[in-house]
Amino acid sequence: MINLLDASNPTKKSPICIYVLHLVELTGRTSALLIVHTSRKSDNPALNRSEAQSDHIINAFENYEQHTEHVSVQPLTAISPYSTMHEDICNLAEEKRVAFIIIPFHKQQTVDGGMEAMNMAFRTVNQNVLANSPCSVGILVDRGLNSSNRLVADQMSHHVAVLFFGGPDDREALSYGWRMSEHSGISLTVMRFVPGEDIMMMNDNANNQEKQRVLDVETDEHNNEKQLDEKFLHWFMMCHVNDESIAYIEKVVNNGEETVGAIRSMGDVFGLFIVGRGQENISPLTAGLTDWSECPELGAIGDLLASSDFATIASVLIVQQYVGAGSEDGLGTPVLTNEDYVNHHSSVTPPRGHQTVFNT
Repeated sequence: MINLLDASNPTKKSPICIYVLHLVELTGRTSALLIVHTSRKSDNPALNRSEAQSDHIINAFENYEQHTEHVSVQPLTAISPYSTMHEDICNLAEEKRVAFIIIPFHKQQTVDGGMEAMNMAFRTVNQNVLANSPCSVGILVDRGLNSSNRLVADQMSHHVAVLFFGGPDDREALSYGWRMSEHSGISLTVMRFVPGEDIMMMNDNANNQEKQRVLDVETDEHNNEKQLDEKFLHWFMMCHVNDESIAYIEKVVNNGEETVGAIRSMGDVFGLFIVGRGQENISPLTAGLTDWSECPELGAIGDLLASSDFATIASVLIVQQYVGAGSEDGLGTPVLTNEDYVNHHSSVTPPRGHQTVFNT
């Protein structure tokens, strides 16, 4: 988690404020509690396992803060039942006007490279955060960001890939990758998936039920999303015309099988994939992928990359953009998303400013 934050390129113009929330299950008859840790490292020994875990987490993030410029850290501990943990996260995020929540995937990598659920209760917590968050959310599938092959290390080249299919979540994913690309040790590849001619021919071959489920219906909302995609991608490419550390690739695919093949062909060069969750979007480019989905909350592509069967060694950040009911009135997420910025500004300089990240 810390290496992901460091790769997120905190700078003087765009510092990062981190609220670190350690979640502890409430047991016995004690009341729910939120602890704000204000003092630095204490010499007092931990009284129990949970307190020892909190001390370890606090020490790690405070050490990161002390050795990293343009980063501020506020550690907290929330003690509550699993059923209301998402409320602790969302309420604090709203109170602090957090722009982005990062939560760990409920599965962790095993010694043999598989993925094993550590605590299924945290899956429900993550699902509830996705459904109730007051800002954008990222679920981190960590396959070694803390190992010797971590993203951030001196004098090493690190490769990040953004898989772009279109829509608000994918634009938010590219926004995060864009920020990371400004780190001197990061090279970024953006692979955009474009529908092939076969998809247009599906109208003649698919029955009505399949059309309703798969085909990309041209609605006003869909056309608007496509325009936002094109505008955002054009802006991104204009800003990086002469940047050799950034590659943009368009891949034509006709179905989910070809999409999987294209992702597999990228090989093991990437240490991190950033993808949009996709939410309720149904795309012919991912048709069939959800039929064997293990974790639908990750979206079709996120679930694919998180699966043990896909056999990737890369970590994955699955991103969901916050879209509030009042966002058009300025009552949405505390920080403008990149496409909002495109619509309101003529500059081709990427948005800057204080960015708040909330980790659990």
